[in-house]
Amino acid sequence: MSPAGNRLVDATSPYLRQHADNPVHWQEWTPEALAEAAQRDVPILLSIGYAACHWCHVMAHESFEDDEVAAAMNDNFVCIKVDREERPDLDAVYMNATVALTGHGGWPMTCFLTPDGRPFFCGTYYPKPNFLQLLAAVAETWRTRRDEVERASDHIIGELRSMASGLPGGGPEVQPALCDQAVAAVLADEDTAKGGFGGAPKFPPSALLEALLRTHERSGDPAPLAAVERTCTAMARGGIYDQLAGGFARYSVDDSWVVPHFEKMLYDNALLLRAYAHWARRTGNPLARKVTNETARFMIDELGADGMFISSLDADAAGVEGLTYVWTPAQLIEVLGDSDGRWAATVFGVTKAGTFEHGSSVLQLPADPDDADRFDRVRTTLLAARLTRPQPGRDEKVVTAWNGWAITALAEASVALQRPEFLDAATRCARALLDLHLVDGRLRRASLGGRVGDSAAILEDYAALATGLLTLYQLTGDKHWLDAAVGLIDTALDHFADPQRPGRWFDTADDAEQLLLRPADPLDGATPSGASSIAEALLTAAHLAPAPRADTYATAAAEALSAATPVLARLPRSGGHWLAVAEAAVRGPIQIAVATTDSDSPLLAAARELAPGGAIVVGGPVNSSELLADRDRVEGADAAYVCRGRVCDLPVATTADLAAALAAAV
Repeated sequence: MSPAGNRLVDATSPYLRQHADNPVHWQEWTPEALAEAAQRDVPILLSIGYAACHWCHVMAHESFEDDEVAAAMNDNFVCIKVDREERPDLDAVYMNATVALTGHGGWPMTCFLTPDGRPFFCGTYYPKPNFLQLLAAVAETWRTRRDEVERASDHIIGELRSMASGLPGGGPEVQPALCDQAVAAVLADEDTAKGGFGGAPKFPPSALLEALLRTHERSGDPAPLAAVERTCTAMARGGIYDQLAGGFARYSVDDSWVVPHFEKMLYDNALLLRAYAHWARRTGNPLARKVTNETARFMIDELGADGMFISSLDADAAGVEGLTYVWTPAQLIEVLGDSDGRWAATVFGVTKAGTFEHGSSVLQLPADPDDADRFDRVRTTLLAARLTRPQPGRDEKVVTAWNGWAITALAEASVALQRPEFLDAATRCARALLDLHLVDGRLRRASLGGRVGDSAAILEDYAALATGLLTLYQLTGDKHWLDAAVGLIDTALDHFADPQRPGRWFDTADDAEQLLLRPADPLDGATPSGASSIAEALLTAAHLAPAPRADTYATAAAEALSAATPVLARLPRSGGHWLAVAEAAVRGPIQIAVATTDSDSPLLAAARELAPGGAIVVGGPVNSSELLADRDRVEGADAAYVCRGRVCDLPVATTADLAAALAAAV
């Protein structure tokens, strides 16, 4: 059977479409592709990456666009290209294999598989000469030493299956002492001088920031808040934050947040927006408010599409990393004139030596300038000039989970800054997602240009969207959002929960494509794990859904948290979102029900402003929601009922009394 040429032109992934003109006979991961490998009796060359990945572009230009390399690939392999964002299940399986074989992972990921998908050699980026040598060596080994390949692949699969146990299920109930222990371990790893955790490259610890804020609210301990402020300030003033247009890059290549890897991901900005909005709401810090507003606007203005949000902006522009974003002193003077140009160089830390390549600098903002009007004028002029430069590529793919996180973050930012337009954006996104991505009662992972893809949603998609919908329900009182969230959670319980081990969750559905392994990774990374995300949705829904579902959700949430206690005890930095959910759980979570007939009730606004992270807040007339069952206004005045678990205080009618009741709810 001869290869049929490149088959990516109709893919729903922009990353795959980037490779549609390659001379490589790429195709998507399908049963037909595996069958072709079996019929031709050749290995599969699996290449996994994503649209904003700089080194993916480098390998594409060096190798996949090269006729010599393409000929070697086409003659000896079935070549499959996968977008890790569209197929995180495949990425998880083969990333585990890559890490097991090489000790590290990354993208582009390059794996050689038997026709039935078993890996026998894995790596990441290869320069063209090395890659050509590797292709020849693998092809020769396949032809002449097939028995060695079979033994190696069997051994690798055996090792991966032995490691793929996930959480054991069962475990002790989460207690405040465990949260305190986890926080102490996290704070011991903080870089108190430069902010964040660990060394270079340094990634934004989004979930940990949210967890530390919740710990501070529970315990009153100033140390977690101080850690949040150090990290959030360092990031906001560093090059990882876009000082002209807002929004965060994916990570910093150094340990001081100076030089970013320039790609901007929706998930990073959504998760960081939630943390900055919480910081702003809790402290009123001007920098927190500024970054919250600018990041929300960046998401809406730069990533918005058809009501939803696209995946990312590329690290490269015109094939050059960071070209859009970096400046030299001479460029500042050229755009701004001599006086403003020199002033801007000082304000933004732009020097002749530079902080990036070829004497260019990434803009930083070590301190707010005294002349705010001049700063605003300079910023506006520089941004306008920047828009005339080559712009980064856009991955227009819409990912369900990432949009779910965006819904939650924008809704919470609307409360923090009292900006109803952010809630409007969240509502539009939720409506569009449900209209397009919910097909016959089941979610799809991604869409492109209004065309939904075939890839089934994974656990994080159901969980993140359910949490976003529950957030909208609390802010709007629209029961449509609650009903939709309940439907998603019920589907997750039916298809992702491990029936043999309560508390354990799989990342793929029981009726999804059966891979070599069924992924079940409980650890939080750059994004929350599916397991910790569904725990959050369950914990919230347990107090908003009607009986008997509420009891089912409460039990499932408790089981999930109990199963996660080893993560909190032994790997707390890999359990940032688990810690955030646990902090909410150990407080009840706190519920505030405001009986009112006024949607603009000052008491309801105060409840939303004062509520700790993870709390549940509803408002409306008596019996308008589960939390307002038989709870009415008192003597003609709005009344707030503060509850912990199933125990409620006497109603209060003033903001001061509500603040006192929440302060006592430790």
